[in-house]
Amino acid sequence: MRNSDPPRDDIILEGIKVLDVGTFIFGPATATVMSDFGAEVIKVEPPGTGDPYRYLAQMPPLPACEKNYCWMLDSRNKKSIALDLKNPQSREIVSRLVAWADVLVTNFPTSVLERLRLTHADLRSINETLIFAHATGYGDLGDESEKPGYDATAWWARSGLMDSIRSTGSEPALPMAGMGDHSSALALLGAIMMALYRRERTGKGAKVTSSLMANGVWSNSVMVQAMLCGASHFEHLSRKASTNALVNIYESADERWFFLLMIQEDKDWERFARCIGHPELLADPRFNDKPARRENAADLVDLLDEVFASKTYDRWREILDAASVTFGPVAQLADLADDRQLRVSGVLREIEGSSARTVDSPMSIDGYRKVAPRPAPGIGEHSDEILASLGYDTAAIEDLRARKVIA
Repeated sequence: MRNSDPPRDDIILEGIKVLDVGTFIFGPATATVMSDFGAEVIKVEPPGTGDPYRYLAQMPPLPACEKNYCWMLDSRNKKSIALDLKNPQSREIVSRLVAWADVLVTNFPTSVLERLRLTHADLRSINETLIFAHATGYGDLGDESEKPGYDATAWWARSGLMDSIRSTGSEPALPMAGMGDHSSALALLGAIMMALYRRERTGKGAKVTSSLMANGVWSNSVMVQAMLCGASHFEHLSRKASTNALVNIYESADERWFFLLMIQEDKDWERFARCIGHPELLADPRFNDKPARRENAADLVDLLDEVFASKTYDRWREILDAASVTFGPVAQLADLADDRQLRVSGVLREIEGSSARTVDSPMSIDGYRKVAPRPAPGIGEHSDEILASLGYDTAAIEDLRARKVIA
């Protein structure tokens, strides 16, 4: 459905065609990353309302904004066809789209796919080289395979992350929108790319799957593996009662936080003590070796609290960076739009034909470039263009629209 120009050698997924037949984030975000590398993506949406993800940005507690930031992030570069998959008369269009596609991505439950005749078995007879990518909440098998799963529930809560990432005595933390969906999308992308590689070798299509639950447990896998190995009962973290003062968070004079992370403290302790202006700590028997620092961690936390409260956040960043001390500034969301490192490293990119910016997918391939992000489509914006490329003439398209198969 592109023009007749030859494929561009520096766009790695040029010529790969993807059908996005899903909703919200997990599956569709996988297609978005493929579009960043040049794949052509057609988004199939129901006529009228379209993908309900279009309206997520209106739901509290997400921040109010005039721009539909959820949609512009995860639907950039795509073309939209408004197609009623429940209408039996859509079947011929579906068949032509599937025959056209290299990859189909969906997060519909298996029961819905069966009703719509969109299972891998259904579509393999149309296109036996198709890569069928199924994004699920809780996996394809088991009693919960049909259970609705969002990343907040299946990835964040079910995996133990929600309970693990909190301080002693505090409530479980609510997740940020999409944080499990976007990381899980990369797992599904990896499966798709391996299947495409296998297809190059064998000529055969495949079904690939990934679930939010599996990705959440993978994200929490160090702690889960510890439990599987019979480790001692997990203790929630407490900043003041930490057993390691050099892996902890501290607050600056202007009430900004940063995360000190001295993993190689035997090597770094002397440099750290000198850079914060307290070389006397090196002679303090409470802190002169690792066992002593562990035993007296609470005292060291109290001391470092006073030290770090004496200077501003920006000043501590200068001091710690100059001394090559490993730390992470606890960025606030308002900081990120003007973060120079995000800009120069390409994490934030301008949308084509606009001054608006978006968050780029988190990978690059040397020698290949990504396409410039293009605006997300309106509902059915490309229906006529897509159908014409599939062989429908103007009269046929208008007939389909009159019968409400498309919009």
